[in-house]
Amino acid sequence: MAEPSTIRSIHLTAICGVGMAPLAVALKRSGYHVTGSDKQAFPPMSQVLAAAGIPIREGFSASNLEPRPDLVIIGNAVTAPNVEAIEVERLAIPRMSFPEAVGRFLIGGSKSLVVAGTHGKTTTTGMLAFALEGAGVEPGYLVGGLIPDLGELAKAGAGAYFAIEGDEYDTAYFDKQPKFLHYRPYAVILTSVEFDHADIYRDAAHVETAFGRLLDLLGSKGPLVACSDYESIHRLVTARTRERTIWYGRNSSRGWSYRAIHEAGEHTVFEAVYDGRLEDTLTLSLHGEMNVANATAVYALSRELGLDRARIVATIARYRGGARRQEKIGEARGIVVIDDFAHHPTAVQKTLDAMARRYPGRRLVAVFEPRSNTSRRAVFQSAYAEALSHADVSVVSSVYAKQNDPLQPDEMLSTERLVGDLAERGRRAWSADGPDEILAKLPAELRSGDVVLCMSNGAFGNFPRRLLGLLATNDRSETRVQP
Repeated sequence: MAEPSTIRSIHLTAICGVGMAPLAVALKRSGYHVTGSDKQAFPPMSQVLAAAGIPIREGFSASNLEPRPDLVIIGNAVTAPNVEAIEVERLAIPRMSFPEAVGRFLIGGSKSLVVAGTHGKTTTTGMLAFALEGAGVEPGYLVGGLIPDLGELAKAGAGAYFAIEGDEYDTAYFDKQPKFLHYRPYAVILTSVEFDHADIYRDAAHVETAFGRLLDLLGSKGPLVACSDYESIHRLVTARTRERTIWYGRNSSRGWSYRAIHEAGEHTVFEAVYDGRLEDTLTLSLHGEMNVANATAVYALSRELGLDRARIVATIARYRGGARRQEKIGEARGIVVIDDFAHHPTAVQKTLDAMARRYPGRRLVAVFEPRSNTSRRAVFQSAYAEALSHADVSVVSSVYAKQNDPLQPDEMLSTERLVGDLAERGRRAWSADGPDEILAKLPAELRSGDVVLCMSNGAFGNFPRRLLGLLATNDRSETRVQP
């Protein structure tokens, strides 16, 4: 494989991916000639690429590799029959997966701070990168989502540290190991380990094996900030000889914990405690215990790295989170519309609990699209009923159809059964055939004071903003749309 110093031109196949586009921009700013292609150029990543002056060739074609680039980076969405993938192999053009390229071009010799886990990776990575910037250490970073506070999607950085979201999903069609194994961790935050990605992992034990490989890469001396609330994490840690594990969690009897959580207007305030001793009072613009835990992990790692304590506390207080993470889209007719990426049942429940705490006494309406490769399957049928029972009303969209991953009817999540299970729990629930049908019915059922939480890991037909627009047509004088 050619080394970065010998490469001048780079082509990215599936450039509009949430990680690929930031990588392309970072490569362009590092002086490489960058081109890319995708089946269609779609925002927001197409806008990011256009602003950076990176041309996007719509559709995949062998001609996209003319003139011949020095390197092709192939995104996870690309399959072996892709015409560009075939042409790369035919011409013997050097290729890399997205994670391998991140490791080579962005992380380089920096100390890699990997945030891994089933939940909370994007929010925690963004907060960590922002905290490092606030501490003045000039970090590099790559986050799997838009973090407005950072101003950039990815940055090589001039300092010693590189904060990165460590995804356990597989790397590429030609490399089936988890992405995070390419990131050479110096330190790891491990937020949670649960069964997910049912399309590539057999069961919970298989998932644990993947995270175990990450800890083996970290080694015995690398700092591990581990959430004590998960038995799976305890198993992973106790199975290995470790010199430095920093525990944190709700009921952590050692290491870091949090207490005295309360809402203070638009903020959450809590106390960070170490071995029972109060260390600091932290303020967050985010809500819910899950984000208190995320902030505790960032604070704990920052202390471990010896960063300026006061600057870390002040920076965490300014962090506003990521797009589609408890994102308030706006308010109309006295109805608040929230957009969130939650799709795993644990994340769905915790996000609902966070919104109930943020808006006490208000009716909480959940709109959920089963879209991920796990949520589309029946594996979490009962778990979704339990999670959505934390809402007053639930609207369940039809299971998202994927042509490249057909499921048999008995393998799919049953929305009919889910609605019935919620009714048995005393909750109003109904299902509909996608966002258009929900939009035709839901506005008439909403009343002033409602909080509508829209949850999907995909575009969902731009549902939250379309819903707000419909509500606004009846009450434009009171509409407040977030910038």
